[in-house]
Amino acid sequence: MLDPQDIYHLDADVAASLASGPGADGPVLIHVLDGFVDAGSTAELTSDHLRDRLEARRLVTFDVDQLLSYRSRRPVMVFDEDHWADYDEPRLVIDLVKDAEGTGFLLMHGREPDLQWERVAAAVQGLVDQFGVSLAVGVHGIPMAVPHTRPVGATTSATRAELVGVQPRIFGRVSVPGSFGALLERRLGEAGADAMSFAVHVPHYLAQGQFAPAALAALRRIEVATGLDLDAEALEEAATESLEEIARQASESEEILGVVHALERQYDAYVEGVGRTSLLAEPVPIPTAEEIGAEFERFLAEQTSASFDGGGSEGDNSGRDDDSAPDDSVPGDSVEDDEG
Repeated sequence: MLDPQDIYHLDADVAASLASGPGADGPVLIHVLDGFVDAGSTAELTSDHLRDRLEARRLVTFDVDQLLSYRSRRPVMVFDEDHWADYDEPRLVIDLVKDAEGTGFLLMHGREPDLQWERVAAAVQGLVDQFGVSLAVGVHGIPMAVPHTRPVGATTSATRAELVGVQPRIFGRVSVPGSFGALLERRLGEAGADAMSFAVHVPHYLAQGQFAPAALAALRRIEVATGLDLDAEALEEAATESLEEIARQASESEEILGVVHALERQYDAYVEGVGRTSLLAEPVPIPTAEEIGAEFERFLAEQTSASFDGGGSEGDNSGRDDDSAPDDSVPGDSVEDDEG
């Protein structure tokens, strides 16, 4: 079997600075990878926020040539008149990041591997053991039949029930396409490590754009689960502006408002009957998928990245290349409610 350590380069100097003192808790590992379903660009915005706002140094660089299928996901190159001017080089890395209070944690970001999942998972497991990682946390967005006018919810999974807490079983038992993040969580659990993830609920009609409220909800949940200060407040303005822009554009179409109001009734019925096993609660007439898709095709086409800006700054970040918490999880539950 190939040695998992042969798949990455470890910066010895950064690793030395990560050594924990006697009795100290090991760092948290947050993993947000590009490649799996990520409604509202939740993981992307979360990763951008952490790399833009916090101090970071590169700890691990994976050999992406061994892990990616360039034919299935071709990197972008820029042709300028008569020459190739730029190349969006794919990366898979782990940074050592300091939160707003100076506490160190690990951030794994970049391209989800296409190949050698088990080998990469074994490599991460070795790093978890080497640095005494106390908890691994993943995050991504999933499209849900929820309205943007209600608080953003999330579904939590974990390797121990105590990490999940009490949450309604919205999905029951289902089979879905796998992701590296899900496999990593399972393998860490099998090895006795603590791991969890948040699948943030994004209104399905906003899944193709950037939905800053979902990233804000993700950051707040990670803060509650880990005790880290991730400067989530910096996204509040962008989240507010995003909702205001959505409300403005939705107000221009009676059909869109009808869809949103139907989802609100469905959502409220679920919250009132939270003991039910189905997210749909009492049946509420809503448009078919085809009707929703036809109406929102125009709506989504008008969205621009500026409309749903993640709000990250362009400040200096030594860990970023220039070119490039348990809760009830009732749909719409906010961290503030959990804390209050």
